Amino acid sequence: MRNKNREPIWIMVLRVALALLFLFSGMTKAIDPINWGIKMDEYFNSFGITFLHQASFYIGFIPVIAEFLLGFMLLFRIQVRWTALGYLLFMVFFFFLTLWLAVAEHLEVNYGYNFGVVKDCGCFGQAIAMSNLETFLKNVVIIIPTIIIYLNYKKIPEMKASALGKFLLTCVGLAIVVAVQIYSLVFLPPVDYSNWRVGDQVVNTFIDMPAKKEMLFIYQNNADPNDQIRLTEEQMGSIMDEKPNFYEEYEYVDRIDSIVAPAIEAEISGFNMLDSMGRDHAPNYINPDQEKLFLLFIHNLDDAKSRAMKGKALQSLVAACQEAGIPFVAVTNDNYDEIVSFISKYQLTFPIYQNLIDPVKGPFMTRDAIRSNPGLILIEKGVVTKKWSWRRIPSTLTQ
Repeated sequence: MRNKNREPIWIMVLRVALALLFLFSGMTKAIDPINWGIKMDEYFNSFGITFLHQASFYIGFIPVIAEFLLGFMLLFRIQVRWTALGYLLFMVFFFFLTLWLAVAEHLEVNYGYNFGVVKDCGCFGQAIAMSNLETFLKNVVIIIPTIIIYLNYKKIPEMKASALGKFLLTCVGLAIVVAVQIYSLVFLPPVDYSNWRVGDQVVNTFIDMPAKKEMLFIYQNNADPNDQIRLTEEQMGSIMDEKPNFYEEYEYVDRIDSIVAPAIEAEISGFNMLDSMGRDHAPNYINPDQEKLFLLFIHNLDDAKSRAMKGKALQSLVAACQEAGIPFVAVTNDNYDEIVSFISKYQLTFPIYQNLIDPVKGPFMTRDAIRSNPGLILIEKGVVTKKWSWRRIPSTLTQ
């Protein structure tokens, strides 16, 4: 005789699949709460509710926690009826939201409307980028098993535990998602989806490499016009060692310039390090020949943590770099007047360069490079080797 309390296999498969999907989706946002807060702000701007700008980061916690807890509770069969209803309400809301976003983006692209639509939904954080149409089609697929689960929730047996046991287990799920978000805020996201990950070669990604030219200098023997010598710049520096009377015996005739390596454009444009004269120093610092570079990213000077800027760790590291001849520089999006004031305020002994951006459209290079304000990145020969949040800035070169 069939056990009425046994869950049908096909229902269990749908339940577990939905639960794991929500857990994954919630966690991809939880590991980078700053990115999700930014995405929430983009949504608020898109829908004209900019008064929520200041609270966007904190509001962003709510859907992340809700999504993760729904997945957690469905996986362990806690309060199945209400969990199934929560899934249904959650998916219906996002089904119609993403339907509008897909339609609005289509109207923008093809008919010239301007709704300010968010182009990447951010439903999987930075782990998986999806267009609005792809997101809507994904939700079309997901809402079907969601409805099935809701209509068949009575076939899913509650987990065998007391009310207190279920409550405590739910608290465990809540603690996990909250702890991950707090850890990511206090330190750095445990999984880095930026283009400045440890191991990333950032030279080709962000730096325009100029063409490499070779110059050949042609000299002719004063006594024999048929005797000509072609010398590179390097050979010119040592020619006197080989022929002490070279300039007495030979006369300059001509120079031939040739390109030995073509110019290479950066894969991602928009990163620069400008001084007060508008000169870009990024290629001077970030290149394969630079052994080490400590690059401090300051998203916003007004919001930069005073404890970090006044901290002994930062001061000690800067002093150690200067003593060892290792460049220590910073980059920010703020204007140069603010930079001068900031340097004076904290009596900084290292330069701060400007990365020009459109304050609305970006690209927000300093913000996206590291989720800390300020945040420190060590680059060796154009490769990111270490990253630190402002709370973990090392005080010595060996940390």
